[in-house]
Amino acid sequence: MAIYELRTYDVVVGKMAEVVSLYNTEGWPAIQRHPERLVGYFTGDVGAINQVIHLWKFEDDADRRAFWAGVFADEAFMDFARKLRPLLLSQTNKLMLASPWGPHP
Repeated sequence: MAIYELRTYDVVVGKMAEVVSLYNTEGWPAIQRHPERLVGYFTGDVGAINQVIHLWKFEDDADRRAFWAGVFADEAFMDFARKLRPLLLSQTNKLMLASPWGPHP
């Protein structure tokens, strides 16, 4: 059964432009080198305006753990992460299962 991981990063007020630039130049190129699991990246527009949100789809928990182990072993990604962390206030991860009705990505 597929599982979805919703990751939400709260960005320091005034630092969103820096976060977007860092994702464009370092984060996205590094994450693209790993197997496709990303459903989408989003930024808050109304309400949670200082957030970067991403949704991932995995076959199961073993697939999820193997994917993140590969990403965290990637030195280019970890260089990006070291630069990103001081720009963040918090991170929230939610693991979700698809409902038995309706469409799913």
